[in-house]
Amino acid sequence: MLTFLGLLAITFFIGRVVPIDPVLSVVGDRATQEQYDAARIAMGLDRPMIVQFLDYVWSVAQGDLGRSISTNRPVAEDLARVFPATLEMATLGIIIGVVLGVPAGVWAATRRGEWVDQVMRVFALLGYSVPAFWLGLVGLAVFYAGLGWVAGPGRLDIFYEGLVPPVTNVMLIDAAIAGDWTVFWNALSHLLLPASILGFFSLAFIARMTRSFMLDQLGQEFITTARVKGVPEWRVIWSHGFKPIRVPLITVIGLSYAALLEGSVMIETVFSWPGIGNYLTVALLNADMNAVLGATLVIGSVFILINKVSDVLYRVLDPRSR
Repeated sequence: MLTFLGLLAITFFIGRVVPIDPVLSVVGDRATQEQYDAARIAMGLDRPMIVQFLDYVWSVAQGDLGRSISTNRPVAEDLARVFPATLEMATLGIIIGVVLGVPAGVWAATRRGEWVDQVMRVFALLGYSVPAFWLGLVGLAVFYAGLGWVAGPGRLDIFYEGLVPPVTNVMLIDAAIAGDWTVFWNALSHLLLPASILGFFSLAFIARMTRSFMLDQLGQEFITTARVKGVPEWRVIWSHGFKPIRVPLITVIGLSYAALLEGSVMIETVFSWPGIGNYLTVALLNADMNAVLGATLVIGSVFILINKVSDVLYRVLDPRSR
């Protein structure tokens, strides 16, 4: 709760010191001084900063994040609508990153200096250096416009929109609940490319960290002892070498997942994906500070939640931390 309160304070005060006037966003630049002053009083911006902050904390505690200027709807309602789309894309991306990245990192560590290791290191370097928007545009040009393997921008083809009633706002789950498999496969076709690009960045980071952790473990004396005793190599790697690195890998995977949720702005913009990143971009362009603060607060809360889950998993996987 102290961390969350600190997050509230940081987001609130940064939102007040940025060179954006929320009053002008409401009344426009042609308003008279009287109209400007009346709107400023109505928005509570004439009160002392600490009073505004306490009111903001009280409103957040009641689930009220204010009203968006862009959509003229409560920010909490907007976030409940857009966040599941980002969650859906980031979840598939982290699954791709973990399923491919962890074995790749282990394999590279066991083949240190060989061509497999060199390829993995180059692959990881690309994951750190290639801009997300460029990779997204290239992916659309090749796999959508060129080969036609996946669907284009957006979450659904236009003639499928509105066919599935929203239950969780996660399109794949809602389509499966409704039993509409045509919509399900269409949604999956739209999701595969942006999720794969996010998964590429996650894969590069996870594979690099897994390789580093495994190299440290494979150099330990107990690994040499196990090999001298005739323990099968697969068991030396996955039982003796991999088990000790599960705890630090939890942190790596958790932070990578949170980073996908937070860093999907460029991918969502390129793919016209109606998620929290796209929502935050529009809010910034419109100087919609209530929406910006609400979206930032949700993303920060995700980081806090993932760190807490990581702490719980530490206790499950490592008895020494209990």
